[in-house]
Amino acid sequence: MIPFPPTEDLNTTIAHKMMKIKYMLPLILLLLTGARSNAQKVPVQKPEFLEYTHSKWVDSIMNTLDPDEKIGQLLMVRAYSNKEEKHKQDILDLINKHKIGGVVFFQGNPEKQVQLMNEFQQASEIPLLGAIDAEWGLGMRLDNTVSYPFQMALGAIQDNALIYEMGKEIAGQIKRSGLHINFAPVADINNNPDNPVINARSFGEDKKNVTAKVIAYMKGMQDSGLLTTAKHFPGHGDTNVDSHHDLPVLNHSRTRMDTLEIYPFKELIKAGINGVMVAHLNIPVLDTTGKPATLSRQIATSLLQDELGFEGLIITDAMGMKGVTKGNAPGIVDRDALMAGNDILELSEDVEKAIFEIRKAVQKGMIREKDIDAKVRKVLAAKQWAKLSDYRPMESKNIVRDLNTPHARLLNRKLVEASLTVLKNDGNILPVSGLEKLKIASVSVGASEETVFQKTLALYTAVDHFRLPHDASSAAIEKLKEQLDDYNLIIIGIHDQGRLPKNQVGFPEPVLAFLKEISGKNSIITSFKNPYVLDKIAGIEHAGGLIVAYQDSKLTEELSAQLIFGAFGASGKLPVRIGNKFPIGSGMETKGGIRFKYTLPEEAGMNSEFLHRKVDSLMQEAMDNKAIPGGQVFIAKDGKVVLYKAYGFQDYSDTVAVRKTDLYDLASVTKISSSLPALMQFYDQGKFDIDKNLGDYLPYFKNSDKGDLSFREILAHQAGLTPWIAYWKNTLRKNGSYKWSTIKKDSSSRFPIRIADHMWLHRNYRKKIYKAIKKSPLTGKKEYLYSGLVFYLMPEMVENMSNTPFLTYLDNEIYRKLGATTLTYNPLSGFPKERIVPTEHDYEFRHLPIHGTVHDEGAAMMGGISSNAGLFANANDLAKLMQMYLNMGTYGGDRYIEESTFREFTRAQFPENNNHRGLGFDKPYLESKGADGNTAADATESSFGHTGFTGTMVWMDPEKRILYVFLSNRVLPTRENTKLYKLNTRTNIQQVIYDALKE
Repeated sequence: MIPFPPTEDLNTTIAHKMMKIKYMLPLILLLLTGARSNAQKVPVQKPEFLEYTHSKWVDSIMNTLDPDEKIGQLLMVRAYSNKEEKHKQDILDLINKHKIGGVVFFQGNPEKQVQLMNEFQQASEIPLLGAIDAEWGLGMRLDNTVSYPFQMALGAIQDNALIYEMGKEIAGQIKRSGLHINFAPVADINNNPDNPVINARSFGEDKKNVTAKVIAYMKGMQDSGLLTTAKHFPGHGDTNVDSHHDLPVLNHSRTRMDTLEIYPFKELIKAGINGVMVAHLNIPVLDTTGKPATLSRQIATSLLQDELGFEGLIITDAMGMKGVTKGNAPGIVDRDALMAGNDILELSEDVEKAIFEIRKAVQKGMIREKDIDAKVRKVLAAKQWAKLSDYRPMESKNIVRDLNTPHARLLNRKLVEASLTVLKNDGNILPVSGLEKLKIASVSVGASEETVFQKTLALYTAVDHFRLPHDASSAAIEKLKEQLDDYNLIIIGIHDQGRLPKNQVGFPEPVLAFLKEISGKNSIITSFKNPYVLDKIAGIEHAGGLIVAYQDSKLTEELSAQLIFGAFGASGKLPVRIGNKFPIGSGMETKGGIRFKYTLPEEAGMNSEFLHRKVDSLMQEAMDNKAIPGGQVFIAKDGKVVLYKAYGFQDYSDTVAVRKTDLYDLASVTKISSSLPALMQFYDQGKFDIDKNLGDYLPYFKNSDKGDLSFREILAHQAGLTPWIAYWKNTLRKNGSYKWSTIKKDSSSRFPIRIADHMWLHRNYRKKIYKAIKKSPLTGKKEYLYSGLVFYLMPEMVENMSNTPFLTYLDNEIYRKLGATTLTYNPLSGFPKERIVPTEHDYEFRHLPIHGTVHDEGAAMMGGISSNAGLFANANDLAKLMQMYLNMGTYGGDRYIEESTFREFTRAQFPENNNHRGLGFDKPYLESKGADGNTAADATESSFGHTGFTGTMVWMDPEKRILYVFLSNRVLPTRENTKLYKLNTRTNIQQVIYDALKE
């Protein structure tokens, strides 16, 4: 190896000084005229790592390096964790032969990346600097890792503390993956909508907003011990050429460059950024030679270092890009980049040639030895700041789990939520209200299958889904338009199939014409494309509701749907202008917190790992012991749904898995889900008095021993009523056949009530049920004794008080308004049988497996409709009613029942009589009964709910703001299966909820 010249000759010294004067002369003249004097007076915060440039560790390394090895420290090479063995060996050869300074990782997976980095570090005598382009997190490069929103979406966020928090989280993830520097943030101001390479990677067009966010992002990373790099200096935002393929030219004035493109970099430098990446850009006003900024001393040294005062690491953009290689030979181009003032050469195409040409330049006096030394010291100082002076191998075990923590995933959700931008909200169409008046369709434009957006919309109410492929024919569009005529609200998602959201519509003219036509007052449009695309869709600005989601991902689709129904409010502001349609800063706030928010347990202060593990384990225990074949569990805290799962199978044949959309027989949960809310409404209206008697509302019972029973006593199960009556047994003769006036095999006008396919009940049999109740004996004691008899009578009371058919009243006044569209009687009339979970194999009365009809015999003989039993629902829809209860009468922005009424109905009515019940509602026992209790041990005194014979349970805790729904079919194949009770599965799961709050 040829050593550096020990001293400079006179000619070299003079030449160097003349060159410096030449570059400094324009700056001196400007300073004399005061053109930019203010910029020179602003204090600059030096990068922290510079304090180590002359540390003992750096000195010790410098003393071991020969001239070529010093040059090697300034080179970083490309590495992949998804390539073959040869790729790894090539890098190891570069490490061993040239002592390169670091590696830049690209595609792969985190486990392999950590293993490779450990191998590379072990092979290197000097710790390697590990870098990655992770502008939106490790997900930009690595599988099984988190991808945060692109910077343009982040530009819409109004709380920069979230950006800072993201920076900290990304720093932790990069460090956990064995690396030390992120080539981020992007500090370019994207003021060219047609920019092919920056665009969505920028925080937007407003320089103040961009600057505030790049500083927040940078500080979050650096405060967490990660080196950062602002790019692409001096500003790549106003180009229409991708520097990967050619050299862009920026023909702007110096004033324009100073006040716009360079502005974020100035502020980052003042704030102490570690590194700056120089772009491959031709900027004549800064360098008239036509050189890329990467090779320009006027830009990389005179402007960046001398004028702006930057002393940190200066890194080239990738040295294999056409913007710098075009017309420049390998090795020579690396030399020129170093001479221009860069410290690190990223991704040199030929390391050996680079070292050779740089060494030659030193020999010729084109580069000074002390300049090389200064650069190497900076690199080593950065390594020491990144703790590489005390390097330890990184453990790859559990890395995927460590990189996908609940905190990381929740932060991602918060960022997406805060970015969503509402540009139109005519007539307060957002959040959607008046569900009972709406027939809703969703159309996913550009999607080939049902989308996450559509599936999430369906969590809130009934929505019919349609799809329009990006290449849809005119005939398909016309058919869709005809189908949509039946709907009064159309929710449209405009989808994007690209990895990056580019400013490209991607739809043919017929689809664009459809979007223009559909953009009316009864439409809500969410664009999952680059926001600039909206300028290319005519008429979209006339939509009643218009939401910008900035990119298409499962998370943006899910959360956009939640925003539409008011799970949270919108707060994003447009970070770019959209032609003449919407200016920068456009964005409307909408109301939130009115319906369920589906999220992670951590957002409600719960431990997700503990919650899911424990609930899963208890459900598996119940299924393993054949207490239940499967079930649904729904848990919410503070209106946030933290667990909603389906488990196991519909029956023990293990053929049909339970889905979250399946309907279960609610059994006695019907008691608090049907007539009771109606009676509470009538109580508010003065139509129902809980201290009046049964005979006051049902004259048939007025002159009986039931006539003077007060509803306060009846609803609190303290009226002395018989617990239950086996009405079906009264249909049988002694020989087991049916009495003539009871049941026939075929339907007729006299036998119109369907119990089963082969069983039709007499039209007047209801009177016999009423008579049986009327004649049933009273216990004669006013003490707690659970009875469902009067609940068979309540539908008639509701009809009398409302002058409306029972089901019509419930649907119009409660269920449809809530969006609880599976909360229904006789589910076969509206749902396919495969969505309804079977119950018992009835060998006593119906003589067949019960599937699609109510399990309770008495309810079946009432035509499937009673307030004792008969309702079906999935957990999600039942939970909407229960959340309304937990909210003391409100949900979805509507008040259903007054809070004072709820307080009265949910308090223990007769505690002095050792009766723990409310009015209709069950409550915790007045004294703990341990494992035999009816609730979890930690359920508060104010909590209330109900259980059902088929294996169901709902419970609300106002003090803790907890909602719990458990649905199962424990009566399959027989009601004699009581293992669910013995295992205490329902209350054990409920206790887990409280325990998860403590973890």
